[in-house]
Amino acid sequence: MTAFIGRRQFITLLSGAATTWPIAARAQPRSAWRIGMLEPGASSPSDPFVDAFRDGLRGLGYNEGRDILLEIRWAGGSNEPLVGLAVELVALKVDVLVAVSTPAALAAKQATATIPIVFTAVGDPVGAGVVPSLARPGGNATGFSMLATELSAKRLEILREIAPNTSPVAMLWNDTNPGMTLRAHESERAAAALGLTIQSYGVHDLVTFDPAFDAIVSAGGAAMLTLVDPFTRLHRQRIINFAAERHLPAIYETREFVDAGGLISYGIDLFAMQRRAALYVDKLLKGAKPADLPVEQPTKFELVINLKTAKALGLDLPPSLLARADEVIE
Repeated sequence: MTAFIGRRQFITLLSGAATTWPIAARAQPRSAWRIGMLEPGASSPSDPFVDAFRDGLRGLGYNEGRDILLEIRWAGGSNEPLVGLAVELVALKVDVLVAVSTPAALAAKQATATIPIVFTAVGDPVGAGVVPSLARPGGNATGFSMLATELSAKRLEILREIAPNTSPVAMLWNDTNPGMTLRAHESERAAAALGLTIQSYGVHDLVTFDPAFDAIVSAGGAAMLTLVDPFTRLHRQRIINFAAERHLPAIYETREFVDAGGLISYGIDLFAMQRRAALYVDKLLKGAKPADLPVEQPTKFELVINLKTAKALGLDLPPSLLARADEVIE
């Protein structure tokens, strides 16, 4: 026999069932978190910075593909596409946006005022306008400072220690990166205080390299300082080869250049920074607010020396410098 339910009884049952829906919905497992990453570099199946971030997530128990969906957008070594790529990630409704470098952080902030942003590899977050304060970043962005401007004097001191007759120093940098502009100015101030002369050479695409190199040779550059950002990092081998051909003692901000044959680097461990970025992402996914997470500053700096390159340049490095090195590549 078919049973029929009256209209009033049906409404009563429906309203009773409705009260259970929110509880049932909360009981359902959440789908994977979607993490956007804005990378100024060139696309690579195994980028060391992205791999370090993935390592950090794995160390916190996240499984990519199950718990995390990582959406990466590459800018190909140029700052121009960054805002459009950031808008694209925002349209995907990512839960957190990771921005690598000052231009990427500024692009992310331009694209969203609500999605939490974790920035990394930003030299001077306050000076560049990424956050108003390191202790109280406010807004929707926090992350990791490289303290790059403060290290300028130390790098120049090391360069002078390697080769006392280093002046003038040719400074090679990406002149379209606002973070590099701050760093370049600080390097010029530090050089003046040390009695060194800096000659500034901006590069921002492949066409600008040869004129910059020719100008360095014409001006009689005695040494070289390279400010590292995604563009100069992408073309590090070209820069290293030029320094080797012209027998220029050169110092860099990250060890990647030394691993590739450069002479010496002094700076923070960027890979460790990328791994720690995963910790901030984890906190944000668990409900923390970016405004409540102070911008983290590095406390450890590494000095890496390529002794093989030093010998090729005919440099007799001071024993005291070699003793201070965190790593000497032979």
